[in-house]
Amino acid sequence: MPEFAVWAPVPKLVRLDVDGQLHDMTAGDDGWWRADVDCAPDARYGFVLDDDPAVLPDPRSARQPDGVHERSQRWDASAVQCSDQQWSGRSIEGAVIYELHTGTFTAEGTFDAAIDKLDYLVGLGVDFVELMPVNAFNGTHGWGYDGVLWYAVHEPYGGPDGLVRLVRACHRRGLGVLIDAVFNHFGPSGNYLPKFGPYLSAVSNPWGEGVNLAGPDADEVRRYIIECALRWMRDFHIDGLRLDAVHALVDNTAIHILEEIATETAALSAVLGRPLSLIAESDLNDPRLITPRDRGGYGLTAQWDDDIHHAIHTAVSGERQGYYADFGSMATLASTLQNGYFHAGTYSSFRHRRHGRPLDTSLIPATRLMAYTTDHDQVGNRALGDRPSQYLDFGQLAVKAALALGSPYTAMLFMGEEWGSSHPFQFFSSHPEPELAIATAEGRKAEFANHGWDADDVPDPQDPQTFLRSKLDWDELGDGEHARLLAFYRGLIALRDTEPDMADPWLGHLVVDYDEDERWIVMRRGRVAIACNLGEQTVDVPVSGEVLLQWGNPTVGSGGTSGSVLPGHSVLVTLTGANG
Repeated sequence: MPEFAVWAPVPKLVRLDVDGQLHDMTAGDDGWWRADVDCAPDARYGFVLDDDPAVLPDPRSARQPDGVHERSQRWDASAVQCSDQQWSGRSIEGAVIYELHTGTFTAEGTFDAAIDKLDYLVGLGVDFVELMPVNAFNGTHGWGYDGVLWYAVHEPYGGPDGLVRLVRACHRRGLGVLIDAVFNHFGPSGNYLPKFGPYLSAVSNPWGEGVNLAGPDADEVRRYIIECALRWMRDFHIDGLRLDAVHALVDNTAIHILEEIATETAALSAVLGRPLSLIAESDLNDPRLITPRDRGGYGLTAQWDDDIHHAIHTAVSGERQGYYADFGSMATLASTLQNGYFHAGTYSSFRHRRHGRPLDTSLIPATRLMAYTTDHDQVGNRALGDRPSQYLDFGQLAVKAALALGSPYTAMLFMGEEWGSSHPFQFFSSHPEPELAIATAEGRKAEFANHGWDADDVPDPQDPQTFLRSKLDWDELGDGEHARLLAFYRGLIALRDTEPDMADPWLGHLVVDYDEDERWIVMRRGRVAIACNLGEQTVDVPVSGEVLLQWGNPTVGSGGTSGSVLPGHSVLVTLTGANG
């Protein structure tokens, strides 16, 4: 007979509703209520608190077939056969990760439709698929960062069974799977957890009320988070998590929640016999996140590195607004590539204070930081949601790709960037509540108006066309420059696997030369030299050797004593003698 249990220290009375029938529950001294009720494996159920007749979903619900406001449905993870016993897993360090949004990756916007594109991803050469949040949120479509039932899988994507099918299909093809997990706030619609217990704290963040990590009864809230994290990896065979905005996790206890998650993930990894990875999104530039626990750190596997993105993007695009203000020079680009962080205890004009801390490059390999030319935030959080491919030429896109994929860092692509997708990735939502829909649209316009954008140009997140515009157009793959850029990406990714020097993870071995005025830069990784001309004028670059890959028809060995001639917005990758 199945047991139903819920942590609910707030109400005086909790009853269980199973398929419309009420059952008494027994309260424990620990705030947990329990009841054993015979029912079907797919029974619908929920909880009734005190005298309120509303049936609320289970905070640990695995499935919400009718949405986040309705009854939960039983789903037995142990009954699911993932059929991936041959998958031994791998760490994300040094890998190439492909970030995608399930709803816009394909026309259908489902897990099953994504399976049809996996052979393409294998051919591209990526190692992992990273899914933007798939936990349950209100509405049919959205980015997923307003989830309210963290244990459930968004039903329009295919629910938990669809996710299992996608993971199984990835593993059969040798692809790992990562999930973007949001533990720093809850969404605005369907969050009934405060009725059950003290899940929220008095500290808010830009997206809502914070989570109670250090206040009274925080131990059970922390277990709620930790068990959710472990569940993705244990029950769904996920290979790791990207932890959203960890700087918004306010925790002043002696053992930070991130360290606790990392410790228990390592223990689960030992039990399962395969690597499990944790990736932090953080704007703190704090090495403690990726420093081993035995050296006083939290022991996470890797961290998104926005400094690398900013340094590459500004140097290529010329943009300097907002948080790009301190970036843009070739010197800044070179420094960031060689040191991981640009702001490392240095003054940030955007923050009006010192920011970051130096990375010990003798202790922490470059593979614990992630390099990317763009991501969902760097596109979607622009007023128009325009990709770099919508305002840069293909040569500039190739330069950005060479700098990110040619670096020693773990690399990440955002879906469609590899062929220069012409479609934007805009911020979209589908809140059913009219007042929330209006507030979201008006808030979005006001936010960008404060940054100098014309509010009338900001797409309405609630307009269905905003969502539809953001879907990839796969027909572009075979078109001229799109196909050429895709081939270039495939070549760069292949070099990471075929050239031994490209696997060296230590920044101390990376040599970077540049010319500020002529706008060229060279990364030397052992015998491999990656030369990029970021400017519009033809330049001589001190690189020669066997050509491994190129963009823009550079002329090798004809630059006199300099080595080679690179036209504007071009790339040359050669195999030379050690360090040149």
